[in-house]
Amino acid sequence: MEKEKIEFVKSKVRNIPDFPVKGIQFKDLTTALKDPEAMRIMCDALTELYADKGITKVVGIEARGFIFGAILAERLGAGFVPLRKPGKLPAVTIKKTYTKEYGKDTIEIHKDAISEDDVVLMHDDLLATGGTMVAALDLVQTMNPKKVYVNFICELGFLNGRKLFPADIEVTSLFDFEGE
Repeated sequence: MEKEKIEFVKSKVRNIPDFPVKGIQFKDLTTALKDPEAMRIMCDALTELYADKGITKVVGIEARGFIFGAILAERLGAGFVPLRKPGKLPAVTIKKTYTKEYGKDTIEIHKDAISEDDVVLMHDDLLATGGTMVAALDLVQTMNPKKVYVNFICELGFLNGRKLFPADIEVTSLFDFEGE
């Protein structure tokens, strides 16, 4: 993505101090989502990143990962798989409890959501400490897909969440709020 476009999208992201707890500088992407040009730029950039990877399933992490996850699935001709909080999925699930920057959480995925033939793109809006996506990756990898990619709209590089992922997993983000 061109530098000017990156800066435009970044300028649309609102910072919310002390949310959801004191000391957290929350990056609110809803202000970028409501801007049609920023939304188009992000959708186009994400599609371009994965257009030639043979993606068959896109896993969106609840809840903001559903937005671009579903768009990417449609644009890439793939299926969409929601990864949700406990009790939200109706069929048999597998789950993982993990620690994140301000507490513990649990996520679930349908046990039959991914097959060994799938090439999976996992998407969430933001990479901070990495706990949520690493837990999600653990769940997806129990289903033995052919290949897994991990993607975010933005990351907080200074928190070093990227370092938690195995070396064989390609992790991308559209932009970084390094030190911001």
